[in-house]
This record gives sequence, C-alpha cells and structure tokens, in this order.
Amino acid sequence: MSTILVVDDDKATREGVARTLRSDYMVLTAADADAAMAALNVNSVDLVLTDLRMPGRDGLSLLRDIIAAYPGIPVILLSAYGSVESAVEAMKDGAYDFLTKPINLDHLELVVRRALKQKHLERQNANLRTQLVGQSALNRMLGTSEAMQQVRERIRQAAPTPATVLIQGPSGTGKELVARAIHALSPRANAPFVAVHCAALAPSLLESELFGHVKGAFTGADETRKGRFELADGGTLFLDEISEIDAATQVKLLRVLETRTVEPVGSSEQIPINIRLVAATNRNLAEWVKQGKFREDLFFRLNVVDVNLPPLRDRGDDIPLLCDAFVREFNPLLGRTILGFEPEVLEVFSRYAWPGNVRELRNTVERMMVLAKGDRLTLADVPANIASASEVGAPIAEMAPPSDEAMRIRATLQVCKNKTEAAKQLGIPLRTLYRRLKEYGIQ
Repeated sequence: MSTILVVDDDKATREGVARTLRSDYMVLTAADADAAMAALNVNSVDLVLTDLRMPGRDGLSLLRDIIAAYPGIPVILLSAYGSVESAVEAMKDGAYDFLTKPINLDHLELVVRRALKQKHLERQNANLRTQLVGQSALNRMLGTSEAMQQVRERIRQAAPTPATVLIQGPSGTGKELVARAIHALSPRANAPFVAVHCAALAPSLLESELFGHVKGAFTGADETRKGRFELADGGTLFLDEISEIDAATQVKLLRVLETRTVEPVGSSEQIPINIRLVAATNRNLAEWVKQGKFREDLFFRLNVVDVNLPPLRDRGDDIPLLCDAFVREFNPLLGRTILGFEPEVLEVFSRYAWPGNVRELRNTVERMMVLAKGDRLTLADVPANIASASEVGAPIAEMAPPSDEAMRIRATLQVCKNKTEAAKQLGIPLRTLYRRLKEYGIQ
C-alpha cells in the first residue's frame, strides 16, 4: 500500500483530505514544512500533498527541500490562493501538479492515482536500466570455461547484498571488471563507483587520498579535500592491490570498516559514510597474513565474500572467444577490417603461459592488428617473445606454478627486452615490478 503525506496548517483541511484518502492509502499528516521533513526522514513516503501558504516555510520551500533530499517523490501543491503565476512557479520547481481549494475530492483522487502510477512506471524503468547495465557488465566477462561460469555465478549471488567482497587473482585477469559488475548489479548501481589503485600511491599520499584532509594538514594542503571514502558515499569503493597498503593505513582502514566513519588527515571530526567496499589483490592474502605482512583482523573484515579469478593459462579454451572479441573491439578503433586468426596463431597462443593474463592477450591482439599487412592475423604477426616462448619444450605455464609469482616474473624477464616491457606483459606498473624484484631478490 502506498503512503501519502498530507501537509496543511489548517487541521480541518488536513484531516478531511486524509480521511478521503485513507480508504486506499496509508496516510501521514503534518502541520508545517519542518514537521513534514521530519516525517519524510523516518517514513517511506510515496507522495506528498502540501498546502502552498503555511506559517514559516511555505509549500514551494518544502517542494524544493523534498526534490533535493527525495527526488523520486511526486509533490502536489494545494492552495486557496491559486493563480497562474503560482502554478507556473510550482511546476518549474518540479511539482507534479497544482490544485486549488476548495478541493474537488474526486479530481484529487484521480491526480493522486496518476502521480503514483507514474512513479511506479519510473521506478520500473530505473530498475530495468539498472538490470541492463548490470547484465552488460557481466557479459563483458567473456569465457565459457567452468572457472568463469563459477565467477559469474558468485558475482550474481554477491552483488545484491551489502557484503564486502575480496577479489583475488593474478594481475591482468580482470579484477576491476568484476568489481564494476558487482556495483552495476547492486542496489547502489546509480550511485558512484570510485576506484583507488593502492600500489600506485606512496603511503603518505594514500592516506590523504582515502580519508581526505583539511587545509593546512601538511605541506601542500592548500585546501580541504574530500577523500575517496566520502566521494563514494552511497555507492561502491574499489580498493585495488590492497595487499600493498602499509601497516599504519591498514589500522585506519580497519577502523573505518568498524565505525563506518572517516577522520580526514589533520582533523578530529568523524564523518559518517555509507559505502560498499570491494577490494582486490594479486596475492594470496591469507598467506600474506601468515607472513605478518597483512593484518588478520582486516583480512577477515575484507574476506566476507571471496571471488577468485583464474589465470588465463588455466582457461585456455576461452582464448579463441577472447581473441574474436578483441578483434571486434579494435577493428573500428583502428580503422581495420581484420577477419580473424589463422589456426596456427591460436595454437601458439594456447601453448603460451600469458603471465600478463587477459590484459596481455588484449594488448597482443591490438599490437598484431596495428602491424598486420593482411586481413587475417598469421604466425608472422605474432610477437617474437610469444612465438619463441611457445616453442620451448616445457611451456612457461609449467615452469611457473600459479602460486609462484617470482617464477612468473623470472620467466617473463627471460623473453622481454627490458623491465618496462616485462611490466607491461605482466600487467603491473613498472614501480610495482621493481618492488617485486627487490622483494624476491631477482637480479
């Protein structure tokens, strides 16, 4: 049953309208604009009927407040002082309709039914748009392998809930794509999606980036700035490479998740936030906890729902499908009419380990399409590092188990000209590669 709020300082009118509508609707009443906003703050209201002339703030002022705070609620204004000017101003400000007193109750009921029907249709359309956007995001996760079917099913299960999600998988497997699909299929789909790539920022910058800062908090803080938590309020915050945040920031992040408030750098103010957190890492975070490099309590806070993305080498059957999709994507962008791949190319691709996963495959297809001389991609178009690696008796996939990132890095460095190219093939920033080389003692 729909709920209607009737606002009028005249008790007789207020109760009379309420009495007329109560046979079909749940009706709340308020004597002025302040009482009306208080009622809206604690009740789910579908429509507001308000008098235009009231002591204190008038009906137009209330209309503007409702549109600002509750834009989906239709407002019908009532006035004994009806005029063309008042009606025009009310409609310009967003009123659904404007009726004059004395009120024709039959006409009032008709207008109310129309307003509620329109609201219902708009809500249905909004839900349909959200579903289409969400399904589109899910469809971008290509692959018919059992592993990818399981990933899509986990996304469908997790997305409608408010649960925190931890996405784990090697670099280049599409963790941000998963995060965006979760957001698009969630009730927060129309709110912001804010992404932070934690490894790209120094610890001091990351703290300010996440939590914001006040003017003068540190050298260079010339103005107060909102952090990503505040910017994502009402929506989804995606923290990529969360395993790379320092110990001090881990403590502050844990507190945010426990209190649902943020404290900007240089301030003691606690700002409430309403976000859904999705985090991602290319490490085994449980193992990271065992090594003392990540807080166990924060890990448990993050790992409410887990989504594990397989490396491309474990879903080789998906490579032809991905290749065809990338050709369709790049043909119009590059002004090419590439028709497809020679079978020998796909055979080479199936033997290669793809240390950079789907991102590396996508970059490879784009590069081949740019340089190709014909309308089909042949062995001559395959990059030398991929062709030579695929000719080795033991494929890189066997030399570098999925759990051993150090071995994958060594294998990639063997076939790349320099570290910049290796970082690109691995699908990680160059700065991250240097940090991993030092961490694993790779010369």
